[in-house]
Amino acid sequence: MKSRWCFSMISVFLFTIFSFTDCYDPLDPNGNVTVTFDIIQWTPDGYMARVTIQNYYQYRHVDDPGWKLGFTWVNNEIIWSISGAIATHRGNCSQFKDEVPHCCMPTAEIVDLMAGAQPPNSPENCCRGGVIAAWAINPQQSSSSFDMVVGNLQVNSMLQMPVNLTLQAPGPGYTCSPTEEFPPTVALVVGGRRQEEVFKTWKSRCTYSSYLANKTPVCCVSLSTFYSPQITTCPQCSCGCRPADKTTSSCISGFSNSLETDFVESSNTLRCTDHMCPLRVHWHIKTNYMDHWRVKLTVTNLNYNKNYTNWNLLVHHPGFSTSATTYSFNSTLLHTSGIPDDVALFWGLDYYNTNLLNADKDQVGSVSTEILLAKDHKTFTLHNGWALPRTVYFAGENCVMPSPDTFPMLPSGISTHRPFGGLIIILMIYLNFKLLEL
Repeated sequence: MKSRWCFSMISVFLFTIFSFTDCYDPLDPNGNVTVTFDIIQWTPDGYMARVTIQNYYQYRHVDDPGWKLGFTWVNNEIIWSISGAIATHRGNCSQFKDEVPHCCMPTAEIVDLMAGAQPPNSPENCCRGGVIAAWAINPQQSSSSFDMVVGNLQVNSMLQMPVNLTLQAPGPGYTCSPTEEFPPTVALVVGGRRQEEVFKTWKSRCTYSSYLANKTPVCCVSLSTFYSPQITTCPQCSCGCRPADKTTSSCISGFSNSLETDFVESSNTLRCTDHMCPLRVHWHIKTNYMDHWRVKLTVTNLNYNKNYTNWNLLVHHPGFSTSATTYSFNSTLLHTSGIPDDVALFWGLDYYNTNLLNADKDQVGSVSTEILLAKDHKTFTLHNGWALPRTVYFAGENCVMPSPDTFPMLPSGISTHRPFGGLIIILMIYLNFKLLEL
């Protein structure tokens, strides 16, 4: 009875910890999106500001339809003009007779311009449709900027930055800190021979919480190996369960004419599975060589109407502490402080598999690669699921892993040190030496 009580208390404690630390990712402890307001020029009734949205998340990117930045003015400011972005609403500008401002909303919402629509004198990092790359994958494309001329400031008004920042990238999940004043941003000009400071700099850091963004997980992991006929499927109902009403279009097991209209119109239609996840990641150990594993890694899209552009996959696995070779994905190792094993980040090859296509009536969409993992024979063992991943993320979302007691089982009597083939080679070398002595 006492042990059950202790287990219950530990469970509550762990749940509380994970609830309060949901925004903290141990695999990316410094990840955030920083919004910077730089005042670069004064005007008769206000200032010109350059706003920069910098993504410092290593593997979380901003996908189509892009970011949306919201904020509230403190002193009834208006936006006279904006370059490199656009306000979603103009608001009531009836008090301005001679010149109509771009936006008179007390709470403004700004979105990026589409790619190719860059007007003259716009910031360099504007006009990408709001798409921002992850820092570890493409740091050159990991920021977005726009300029705005802010006015309607009274002579005696105290200069204050907007408050209540909100960031959608593209959906919910981000919480932004209050804007704080920082040392002015310094830029190098005249070929780097001169440093120029802006007049004022304010910053806000936005952090992501999957709990706020998604009511249920979006992906799950299944496992299989060459040494076991057992396939560990995704845990049942990982991302919710199938609807009780079999006629609903939110889950389609087949493709019938009666559901064709709903199928086209519904944006979150999934193929029916026991786990009901939009995405499944499968890790299969194909071959056990003397010094390497060969692994096949497959990501399957079970959405009928949603593609994933510029997807990425993060895998925490002890085998990445040594060299690894990937054949059909880009990859890099992320060295994270406090994590005993290295973490590998995978993403698609340009013009080949950067888009994970949706499922259709005939088949699901998928991308896959084979990986060679080098063995460290000092620490290598088949026991304790060494060949299987510890954690898997898709586009920064934590995928549901199977319970360890369901992992593929080792066959009885298997060696825990070196493959049997290695013993045969050693025996052959020994026999050759004996023959030479004769």
